[in-house]
Amino acid sequence: MASDLRLPTDKIVRPDKDRFLNEENPFEAMMSRFDRAAELLDLEPGLYKVLRHSEKEITISVPVLMDNGEVEVFTGYRVLYNTSRGPAKGGIRFDLNVTLDEVKALAAWMTWKCAVVNLPFGGSKGGVICDPLKMSVSELERLTRRYTAGIINTLGPDSDVPAPDVNTNERVMAWVMDTYSMHMRHTVTAVVTGKPVEMGGSLGRREATGRGVMFVTREALRHLGIAMNGATVAVQGFGNVGSIAADLLSKQGCKIVAISDRTGGYYNKGGIDIPKAIEYVRQHRSLEGFKGGDNITNDDLLVLPVDVLVPAALENVITSKNAGKVQAKIIAEGANGPTTAGADNILDEKGIFVIPDILANAGGVTVSYFEWVQDRGGYFWSEETVNNRLEEIMTRSFTDVLGLSKQHKVNMRTAAYMLSISRVATVHRLRGIYA
Repeated sequence: MASDLRLPTDKIVRPDKDRFLNEENPFEAMMSRFDRAAELLDLEPGLYKVLRHSEKEITISVPVLMDNGEVEVFTGYRVLYNTSRGPAKGGIRFDLNVTLDEVKALAAWMTWKCAVVNLPFGGSKGGVICDPLKMSVSELERLTRRYTAGIINTLGPDSDVPAPDVNTNERVMAWVMDTYSMHMRHTVTAVVTGKPVEMGGSLGRREATGRGVMFVTREALRHLGIAMNGATVAVQGFGNVGSIAADLLSKQGCKIVAISDRTGGYYNKGGIDIPKAIEYVRQHRSLEGFKGGDNITNDDLLVLPVDVLVPAALENVITSKNAGKVQAKIIAEGANGPTTAGADNILDEKGIFVIPDILANAGGVTVSYFEWVQDRGGYFWSEETVNNRLEEIMTRSFTDVLGLSKQHKVNMRTAAYMLSISRVATVHRLRGIYA
């Protein structure tokens, strides 16, 4: 009940705002937006305290026998942020830049992301500090299996369901599923999503995040009265999300004038041949040397005069330092956390319509939910069914957020946080506190 979550005070006591001066700290950036939404929702102080803390943070040592016979010890994390609405859901990343603050922020983002599209999941995230590009397939498999064993008590279809993330893929999820299944003594397909179709993966999962970006971009263009046919688009990041979003937007009539990856960018005022670019990356593993446009930097791509900017690469690429130069009418955040909290007000003042990450890139977790449902039911859907159901959820969620944005006269990011936090808070009020 709500009374169980109230404290004997009329005001929420929040951390000093100076705490958020470091706009590149992902957890602080997430919490500053959380605070804004909580204030507008007039969230009870007790519930505010509950929702701004993660439920469980796990740090483990991951010893791995390397191919040269030596043992290396890696550090792994798994954070379950909130499971009030259902099992925790969140990816596993292998990267040298993994930190606990980053994993906590991503777990919180997953909580709000699942809630904003109304999935019966909570949020989690995991990661291992390593350089997967310098590891053999055998070393990566041993790393994955030992990390899985280290967090196995939290995993399960009813408790915590991982998925691929940065530098992990279907094969890594197959190793996670197999390791968990060996410990359970039977095959458990629903313990992970984003796995191979042959092992219970869902059709349409690989394209889902990029397809979701396309759906919400289409809705934003309609809302602003911009014709999709001929709308200009710049995409930063040409990995799975960026390349698929670019391909699907081009098929809807948009003109993709700029693309980039870690090696640099390419601009073509007449439009880039996206299938040709995708094939080039398939053969060369990056865009380096691509002849489909003039060379530009990743920084230059962000400030091109386009209708739509899709940051689908790294966190913190639009900051208070460059937000004033952004000329796009719409920003569709394909990546997690591409815009810092310090940049939000600047983009607002410029009248740029931002589709926040917790909505724009929720297509991936939505189809992960479909995969989990199919695994648990033992009945699998056609790709057409998956895509149609994804479109229904993404368009409905966009409409829900837009409606709240208009009602409270706030931007789309604040509205998305308000919607998701209110849904999580409602469940906490109904459940009360176990004592």
